[in-house]
Amino acid sequence: MESVAKYINSNRQSYVEELKDFLRIPSISTLPEHKNDLNTAAEFVARKLNDAGMENVKVIETSGHPLVYCDWLNAPGKPTVLVYGHYDVQPVDPLNLWDSPPFEPVIKDNKIYARGATDDKGQMLMHIKSVEAFIKTKGSLPVNLKFIIEGEEEIGSENLDAFVNKNQSLLKCDCVLISDTALFAPGIPTLTYGLRGISYMEIELTGPNRDLHSGTFGGAVENPVNALAEMISKLKDSNGKIKIPGFYNDVIKLTTQERKNFKSLPFSEKKYAQMLGVKELKGEKGFTVLERIWARPTLDCNGIIGGFTGEGAKTVLPSKAKAKISMRLVPNQDPKKISKMFTAYIKKIAPKSVTVSIKDLHGAYPIATSLDDKPTLAASRALSKVFGKKTLFMREGGSIPIVVVFAKKLKAAPVLMGMGLNTENLHSPNEHFNLNHFHLGILSSAYFFDEYSK
Repeated sequence: MESVAKYINSNRQSYVEELKDFLRIPSISTLPEHKNDLNTAAEFVARKLNDAGMENVKVIETSGHPLVYCDWLNAPGKPTVLVYGHYDVQPVDPLNLWDSPPFEPVIKDNKIYARGATDDKGQMLMHIKSVEAFIKTKGSLPVNLKFIIEGEEEIGSENLDAFVNKNQSLLKCDCVLISDTALFAPGIPTLTYGLRGISYMEIELTGPNRDLHSGTFGGAVENPVNALAEMISKLKDSNGKIKIPGFYNDVIKLTTQERKNFKSLPFSEKKYAQMLGVKELKGEKGFTVLERIWARPTLDCNGIIGGFTGEGAKTVLPSKAKAKISMRLVPNQDPKKISKMFTAYIKKIAPKSVTVSIKDLHGAYPIATSLDDKPTLAASRALSKVFGKKTLFMREGGSIPIVVVFAKKLKAAPVLMGMGLNTENLHSPNEHFNLNHFHLGILSSAYFFDEYSK
């Protein structure tokens, strides 16, 4: 590994320049006017993979944005790794909150600022550069390797999901390497082994057949906004427990080892509250903050719509009111089952004075991998060697639906080896990526391939 590491270290600055070129492409997947930019980004990825020495590089057209596939299958008897990443990025609004233009990369304090820096262009490019280091120095890779890079992660990965279903033999592998998660803290080698799922619902209440004058009709008919507020208040009790019957039936409890792992992480609830600007933390009683955000299900109202919300006063009794409700799910919970439970409970607690309509907007399954899986152990050893510290393990409170698709369809263990930080403003103005972590990520990717080959 000495020659590979030496190559990576000697090309540190050139990697940053390549990342700058990548970040200049405004590949915003949700906005139709950027369709050509998405094509440009896909071609950029394909070119970098080809330059790195990968074979069978293809830009694959879909009904949306292109996929990029390639492979290198010249290591008989060795495992096969599938590397996943995405080249699309979030919109940049509000533009006035950016300190520098979002698609003109700027480096300050060894951090590169631009949309997509940490999510996911910088993290994905790490793996391409580690491949290049092996092939340029040794002429080969220690494992068989495939890449599948998409341009629709930020809008639901619909075309990749369909592609995986139809091309399971093409994508067949022993593990899927993904860097779209975070380190627990700067300089701490971290592997994420669990992701929560989600069930996202919308409730609409209809009262009178039109908006009414609150003086003339107030007190005679139900106000849907009032009724909705009462219903939302009945979803959880004072201890933060969700009151939907059967909601916790399938929840898998944390093991003693997992709880020990969480406690070993350098985390302060006081500093966490200060960072969020709140005087007090709140959540399900009987669990620590990390347990609540990583390994316990939650229910939150994400938005309420109804009545008059403009400046000044308008004495209206609204006809309709809506609420968006998300439930984050933990391993063994089924989003389809949860949405049915939610629907039944809402209908039960809705007053007869309103008509209730419920929509299941979308869902995703949770996942947790075993800490004893061979690829996980190899990744742990690789990170420890590169960072010079013991690798720590964490879960993530969010959802990455495509990870579950890979695990179920390809029967391959995911390795979530992210190098970002949750403080790096992904999806927000002034997104950035620590360049030290970018460099350590290239080394970690290379060491993972080497460790896994053993």
